[in-house]
This record gives sequence, C-alpha cells and structure tokens, in this order.
Amino acid sequence: MKISKKDALLWFEFFSMLPEDEELTVKQQEIVYAVFAQIEAAVEYRNDILMSEIKGLKTLQNRTYFVGDESKFSKGCRSCLLGNGLSAVRKTNKCNIECKFCYNFGELDDIPPVGEGMWEIGGTKFYEKDIDLLLSIYPKPTGISYVYLEPFMEIEKYYPVIKKFSNAGIHQHLYTNGTLATEESLKALGEAGLSELRFNLGSTNCSDKVIRNIGIAKKYIKDVGIESPMTPEFFESFLRKKQAILEAKPDFINCAELHLNENNIGNYYGENMYISRHGYISPVWSRELTFKFMKIADEEKWDLVVHDCSNYTKFARGLNLSSKEGKWFGASDYGCEFSRIPFEAFLPILRDDSFKFLSEEVLPEGYRPGELDF
Repeated sequence: MKISKKDALLWFEFFSMLPEDEELTVKQQEIVYAVFAQIEAAVEYRNDILMSEIKGLKTLQNRTYFVGDESKFSKGCRSCLLGNGLSAVRKTNKCNIECKFCYNFGELDDIPPVGEGMWEIGGTKFYEKDIDLLLSIYPKPTGISYVYLEPFMEIEKYYPVIKKFSNAGIHQHLYTNGTLATEESLKALGEAGLSELRFNLGSTNCSDKVIRNIGIAKKYIKDVGIESPMTPEFFESFLRKKQAILEAKPDFINCAELHLNENNIGNYYGENMYISRHGYISPVWSRELTFKFMKIADEEKWDLVVHDCSNYTKFARGLNLSSKEGKWFGASDYGCEFSRIPFEAFLPILRDDSFKFLSEEVLPEGYRPGELDF
C-alpha cells in the first residue's frame, strides 16, 4: 500500500506511544512496513539523482560504488565483498576518546576485556601460541581485521600476532583514530607485516596530528587509508583541510554510511532517518553527503579511491560472507540492531514538509483510522 505521509505520521505517533512490551497486530505491522517502504523509496530516488551526477562512478561487481583508480581500492574491502569475508580479531577493550557516532557510546567503561594474554578470533578465545594451531586447521581467510576500540592503547601487544598472520600470507588491516600513533609504532607495524591501516579522521574532525600520522604511516605500511562515518562534521572538516589530507597521500577513503544502534541513536534524535531493508537505521544525510563527496573527488581527480561503504554495501557483504560459508540460498547476517523499532526516530522525517513521498494512495479498507483498532 502507498500510504500517505499524513496517515504515516498519524500511525507512527501512535506507535511511538505504545508500551515497549505491546506487540503489533499483523495489520499494524503491514502499516509499519508500508511507511518504511515509502520513506526508503523517496530516499533512494534522491540518491539516484545524486549518483547520476557523478560521471566517473564505478561499481565493484555491483556490490558497491566508488570513484577513482580501481587499483587503489582497499584490499580489505575486496576481501569483505568478494573474498571469504573478514575475520574480526579483537583485543583492546578501551578507547582514549569518545565519539558521538561510536556504537559503544556511553558504555566505553563497561566493555568486557578479552582476557589477559588472549585474543578473540571468530568469537573464540585464543592465546598467541594457539594461532599456529588455528592456521593448521582452518582454510586461510582472504583477510582479517583488527577491531574493537583503539588498538594503539596497547599496540605493542599486536606486533607478534600481526607477524604470525603476515608469515601466513593473510591480508590484515587495522583501524585507529590515529591520535596515539607515533613514528616508532607505525614503523613497528610495518615491520611486523601489517598490510593496511585505516584512520578514522572523523573521530578528531581531521586533526592536524592525525593527518601527519597518515603521511608517516605511508612510509612504512603498504596501504594507508581513511575510513570514517560520513557526517556533516567530517564532510566540512575534510574540505577545510583537503589540501593537507591529499598531500599525505592516502590510498583510499571509505565513506561509511552512519548507521545507529541503541547506544548512539540518542545523539541524532531530530534528524531525518530511514531504515534500509528493515535493517540498518541511518540519517538520510549520511549517504547524500557521501555522493556529494564522491562528486568532488571525481571532478577534481583525486589520486585515490573514494568508496561508498553504504547500507547497500553492508547488505552485499552479508550475502557474500554467507555464500562463502555455505549457508542456504539468501542467508545473511544483515538485520536491524534494535530489539524494538524506535518509532519516534522517524517522526522528524514524517513531519518534514520538504520530504515528499513519491506517490500516495488512500489506505485500503480495513486499515483506516476507526476501522483498525488503535
């Protein structure tokens, strides 16, 4: 059903007032999904217009979009989208800064430790000495990624583990906000065999110190890039410092579409939101800013790749990983990160007169106010 924006707002105002434990009826669920479809269709229509304005837009086997020299496309992202996925390696449970877009916002002091001398790989705890056993039993992954807060809090613990995976010929990338990196530690990472280092420039609004560390990292590590959630703050600060950032010679910029969970969504209340395929909830402006960013990069011929790491890309990632794991046709781990739909998060977009549904129809009989129990 092509529910009208007026009816959508009426229903979502009602749903947002329901007790958390009250289940929706089947017809109410149909209304919810109709509203989500209307919002998503309008968002995709706007994005299609922005994409059409990027002359050099390319795809990676229709799984994601990018502009620039394809040879600089992150090998970690290739592993994620085309290989057998990325095995997450976790160690550090602390961070030295708190970003409002962080998935662990508000709980950084409560993250459980992995364990003294231990590493979490594939959800299992390992000692460093166990990695040889792991590599002798499992097929070698195309890539692994070091995730879980800020590794430079204890970066010296990473060198021997990186060395083991490097000797096995496995591509490895590591994320950092870059504030604690030094030339000594960046050199040590390169000597240990780290394949790729990603700086979250959005964490510091493109701090001069972190920009300098990108340039230093390029001396020792083969592939160095930027990966940040695309927010208005990052967009604006990047353009202000564009020259210095490009002179640091990053190989790629991954513009991650900001998606929200129960920890960080409160930092974005009041923004226009949509939900992608009943999964990730994101501010509408995040991917719009990515396409505007890509257009600038394409027109100015930046010597790097700018990648649209969107909700669509995450959806493709989940399908690729499940297929490589031999799961049933269509299986994916992509899904909503909320136990209950936060209906109130969608009220701003339904109240925004400038946001239009593409087409509207009168609700069918049995779904109109007065016909369907509130």
